[in-house]
Amino acid sequence: MTQTPPPAIPRISAAALLDAGHPDHAAAQAAARLGASEIGFLTVHDTPLSAARVRDVIATYRAFFALPAAEKVRWDMARTGSNRGWGAPGSEQVNPDANPDYKQVFDCGLTLPPGDPLAQLPAYAPNLWPDTPPGFADVLRAYYADATAFARDLLVALLDAVGEEGAFFADRFRRPMALLRGNFYPARPMGAGERDFGIAAHTDYGCLTLLATDGTPGLEVRRRGGSWTPLSAQPGEFVINFGEMLEIWTAGRIKATPHRVVGGSEERISVPLFFNPDHDANVAPPGADPVLAIDHLQRRFDQTYVHLQKGR
Repeated sequence: MTQTPPPAIPRISAAALLDAGHPDHAAAQAAARLGASEIGFLTVHDTPLSAARVRDVIATYRAFFALPAAEKVRWDMARTGSNRGWGAPGSEQVNPDANPDYKQVFDCGLTLPPGDPLAQLPAYAPNLWPDTPPGFADVLRAYYADATAFARDLLVALLDAVGEEGAFFADRFRRPMALLRGNFYPARPMGAGERDFGIAAHTDYGCLTLLATDGTPGLEVRRRGGSWTPLSAQPGEFVINFGEMLEIWTAGRIKATPHRVVGGSEERISVPLFFNPDHDANVAPPGADPVLAIDHLQRRFDQTYVHLQKGR
């Protein structure tokens, strides 16, 4: 019997989805429902974040990752009790059945005012800003602010498209535990085996991931039948997927879908914004026992970051 191929991953105009008066709004909503409720992935274009802006962010990360390890280690998150700063190759293990991922990362989050008590929580830890390359912190702070604003608007529109009350969720993202990351995937190492990945198969932990890339292929999405579909986007277009927290929060209406990067012959940089709610948001569906966002997120961080893993 011939199997029906899985539906194509939707490509949606963000301008049409965000504007109820746009002539293509209804079509964009229908595509968003398919992407969010059935596939767990979609891509968006026509966004407020230009291709030139994304290229600048990627170039900023690239300049940092090109530094010698002896320089980057000054900002090594392994010296902290949080996930701020540089993560060396092998610093994350997203899948316990695979080896630690061979990528490098650099993580930053919300900048809090001095003395803010939330800074005592690892999910709001102070950022570590390298002094090289010049302007690194300024570029990432500005992008973080604009990307989180866009992610909030996009999340509301996607929730509305699947029949949830988007405004209810938006109110839980006033001081989001959003994490901006630069991923550097080197060419797949010589001698890499079946347990070695740039990032092994996993689902994201939070709500919505806004992923920019340099256009180099590498990301693969697992389909419902178990096959893997390559998915890439040029700068200025974004891959959108959803995390475990949003699947819990919407009682399964929105899907968190496994994905991976095996790695190939080319280097690759991607820039995900993991858009997560306020620490005290209850992300359980109506009628269920409460689940605080920070409890879910910190538990998954503690399982993933090698320097936070307990008892291993």
